[in-house]
Amino acid sequence: MNSTTLATPATAPAPVSVSDEPAFAARWSALERAHGPGLIPGRALAFDHGRGAELFSAGGRRYLDAAAAFGVASLGHGDAELVRAIAEQARRQLACTPSFTNEERALYLEELTAALPGDMRRAFLCNSGTEAIEAALKFARLARPTRPGVVAFMRGFHGRTLGALSATWEKHYRAPFAPLAPAVTHVPFDRIERLEQALRNAVSGDAPIGAVLLEIVQGEGGVRPASIAFLRAAERLCREHDALLIVDEVQTGFGRTGRLFACEEAGIEPDLICLGKGIAGGLPMGAVGIGARVTGLAPGLHGSTFGGNPLACAAARVVLRRLRGGLTDHVQAVGAQLAGGLGQIQNPLIREVRGRGLMLGIELKVPAKPVLEALLERGVIALLAGPRVLRLLPPLVLTRAQADELVTAIAAALEESSEATR
Repeated sequence: MNSTTLATPATAPAPVSVSDEPAFAARWSALERAHGPGLIPGRALAFDHGRGAELFSAGGRRYLDAAAAFGVASLGHGDAELVRAIAEQARRQLACTPSFTNEERALYLEELTAALPGDMRRAFLCNSGTEAIEAALKFARLARPTRPGVVAFMRGFHGRTLGALSATWEKHYRAPFAPLAPAVTHVPFDRIERLEQALRNAVSGDAPIGAVLLEIVQGEGGVRPASIAFLRAAERLCREHDALLIVDEVQTGFGRTGRLFACEEAGIEPDLICLGKGIAGGLPMGAVGIGARVTGLAPGLHGSTFGGNPLACAAARVVLRRLRGGLTDHVQAVGAQLAGGLGQIQNPLIREVRGRGLMLGIELKVPAKPVLEALLERGVIALLAGPRVLRLLPPLVLTRAQADELVTAIAAALEESSEATR
C-alpha cells in the first residue's frame, strides 16, 4: 500500500452535493418528519438501492457505505445468495409461532449453537440486540434469584429499552427515564482492580451481584477494545464469585472483528452472549447464547412473538454459512489494510486509530461531526461514536480497492477540517 497516495487529499473523490436530490426525496423526508415521532434526526437524502459496499441515492449518486446501517448489512447490499434465500423462504412461509416447530428455526439453532463459544448448546431467538440484552438480564435473574445486582461499565452501551438502558452508561440516554432498574452499578472499563473490588463488595446498589455485563469492544463508547488480560480476568472473577458473565456482542458478533465472535480472541467462555445487528444480514433479529451455568429457565418465563421467524432464520443461516466459509479471513485482511492506511494519514487532528477488523474508530482532537459531514459530501457514509470519534462499520464484503478509497476520502476530509481550523 502506498502511504503517500493514501494520505494525499488531491487523489480523493470530488465532493458531491447532498442537497441536489430529486424533489420526491425531499417529499419523502417531509412525510417522515410529519408522521414520524421525531425521535431520530434525518435529512432529505433517500437511498434507492445498493450493491455490496455501495449505496445509490434516489438521484443516482453513488456512496461508499462505511456504516452498513449501524453494522447490520453484514453481507452488504443486494447480496444474491441472501436475496435468493429470503425470496424462497417468503414463498414458503413467513411466520411460525415458537409454539410450533419450524425447519428453518430448528436448523439455525443447531448451526448457531455449534458455532457459539464454550459449552453453549442453547439459544433464545428474538428480534434485536436490545431484546437480547433484556432476555439475558432476565435469564441471569432466574439463574441467580437472590442476587439481582449487575455490574456494567462506564462508556458502555447496551440499548434503549428500560432494562438495557439501566446498564447503558451515558446519562443523556438514561436521565429522561429515571428511575431505572436500581440494581446496576457502573465501574471503569478495562480496569481489573475495579471489577474485582466491585465483586468482592458483592453488592450493587442494595442488591447482591449475580452478573457482569460487558462489551468486548465498546462501540458507542468510542470503539474501545478491552484488553485480553481484562477479559480473562473478568471470566475468572465471575467464576470465583459465582456471578454470570454476560458478553454483549451485538455489534462485534458475526465477523465484525475478524472472528466469528470477538470473545474468541481472548479465549473466554461467557455464560450468556447477546447477539444482533449483522446476525441476519439486514433483517431484524437477535439471539442469546446460553451456557450450562444458566439454570432456572422454564416454559412461560420469557417469549417472543416474532423471535425465530422462518424468514429471519433463513437469512441468518446464509450469513453464518458465509462467515464460516472464509469471510472472517477476508475481514481480517481488509481490516488490517484499512487500519494500516488510516494509521499512515499524516494529520494533526488525529489522536488515535483503534479497533478490531472492520470495526474501527478514529479519535480526533476536535469534534468529529464536521469531518462526518465532509465525508458525506465526498460520497462516504460513516458514523460517530461520541463527539470526537469517527466510527467505521462497513459491510464485511468491503473490497481492498474500496478500503483504499475510504482512506483517501478520510484523509481529504481531515485536511479540509484542518484548513478550517487554521
